[in-house]
Amino acid sequence: MSVIEELQTAVASIAERAGPSIVGIGRGTRGSGVVLASGKVLTNAHNLRGDEVTVTFADGRRTRGIVAGWDGDGDLAVIDVDTTGATPVTWADGTDLSVGTAVFGASASHGGGTRVTFGLVSAIARAFRGPGGRRIEGSVEHTAPLAPGSSGGALLNATGQLVGINTNRIGEGFYLAIPADDELRSRITALGRGESPSVVRLGVAIAPSHVARRLRRSVGLPDRGGVLVRGVEDGSLADAAGIEAGDLIVSAAGRDISDADDLFDALASASQPFEVGIVRGAEERSVSVGSAAGRTPGDA
Repeated sequence: MSVIEELQTAVASIAERAGPSIVGIGRGTRGSGVVLASGKVLTNAHNLRGDEVTVTFADGRRTRGIVAGWDGDGDLAVIDVDTTGATPVTWADGTDLSVGTAVFGASASHGGGTRVTFGLVSAIARAFRGPGGRRIEGSVEHTAPLAPGSSGGALLNATGQLVGINTNRIGEGFYLAIPADDELRSRITALGRGESPSVVRLGVAIAPSHVARRLRRSVGLPDRGGVLVRGVEDGSLADAAGIEAGDLIVSAAGRDISDADDLFDALASASQPFEVGIVRGAEERSVSVGSAAGRTPGDA
């Protein structure tokens, strides 16, 4: 059997084996999802627009699901839905992927049915920013082509077992997947129980550090590390604390802030209330941020 024939056989086999595990998320197939177990579907958080969502199964059946758990920073969500007739995905024993490993992308197509594509792992331990701006570490880069609406679908090995959740497109022909390792199992188990992570959300839109430095130099202010506030959400913690657009955040919860990742890390571990150090013009001051937590996605 030729290499092409072997590949054709592998794609057909995976489509038959994994197809019933793949679902469409949202009307018009906004994204894809994976049947984890009876009554549970995993998808990307960015595919959702509320607490309810339309789920379309591979056989064309369409029904409404309820979001059980939502993690905007990790870009994951678990949906409670009637999965009758759908086969749960089989997890690989491990995710020992390396550059050159053959992988297959499985995603929903509009109106039902599963799309399967072939590619190779092109890099490992990559990082990207989730919908809330936080870095998602340890992702797998691969070349299995993914059409719009594929995020949240499965990355599979040559035997049709789950090795990742396709999440992000990074340019022409390259894609990133969250690895289906023990950490992912633990996170989605908690989400399935309704345990959504509760993270402090300051409620600001921020500019990169180099933008802040350039703007401060342009108006004759001293150079200073930090993140520039581009806007403040009405009613947010930042708004209540008196933080304004144009302020430079230089510390939060006892940590020095030099870039967006520093700020996200500080907020992730902050106990409320906490202090935020800002520079307004040439004046440095500290403001107290009160207690509130939410699960709504945002910049910071």
